[in-house]
Amino acid sequence: MLVNEAQQTVIKTTDLSVYYGEKQALKQIHMDIERNSVTAFIGPSGCGKSTFLRSLNRMNELIPNCRVEGSIQIDGIEVNTDSVPIEGLRKTVGMVFQRANPFFKSIYENIAFAPRFHGMKNKGDLDHLVEQSLRKAALWDEVKDRLHDSALALSGGQQQRLCIARTIATDPAVLLLDEPASALDPISTLKIEELIVELKDEYTIVIVTHNLHQAARISNQTAFFLMGELVEMGNTSNLFTSPQDKRTEDYISGKFG
Repeated sequence: MLVNEAQQTVIKTTDLSVYYGEKQALKQIHMDIERNSVTAFIGPSGCGKSTFLRSLNRMNELIPNCRVEGSIQIDGIEVNTDSVPIEGLRKTVGMVFQRANPFFKSIYENIAFAPRFHGMKNKGDLDHLVEQSLRKAALWDEVKDRLHDSALALSGGQQQRLCIARTIATDPAVLLLDEPASALDPISTLKIEELIVELKDEYTIVIVTHNLHQAARISNQTAFFLMGELVEMGNTSNLFTSPQDKRTEDYISGKFG
């Protein structure tokens, strides 16, 4: 996929609906996400925020009986169609999951695997890419002397940063993060949050989080989902201090969720 750096809106969805069998999980979502920003999705469990996130790189296609309707445009290209190669889409729109899932390989091979698959064979190029990806993920200094050790020997927080580095290595335009710090301790969570803020200079980041404080700390805009609907979306500071919808105010104030 080609990326148009001049285009401010990177992701645009129109009338996006998702069904699991007969159950409608998302209801006609309209959303614009801007380049080099952090957009947080909040809402109670089962509200549709992770379903929406997975729609952006067509991960929902892996779920039996899942049906996606409506438009998803990334840099003006309609991606909710069979004419867009899924490998190219997921290279452009990378994803990091709730629990770290490093490959059963060395730290080095976790980073080099996908670029090698996509045709990078020169060892010097791979070495450089591995170092740069680990540096961007704020992990290089911690692992540079043990690149050929198992990735499974890393701590949970290090494994999650390795998964971010692995995603960065394919040169995506968009990073999707599905509760990337929910299984981590407070110190590791802080490192992930600091990393996200740094990475938005190079990537457009969309994060699902149950942690309202986290959304307030790191995001530029926040979207509140409830029962499959996008209730409200706007500048994070404004949404948390002056929500326009009573349901948003009730959720933020802890009356439900």
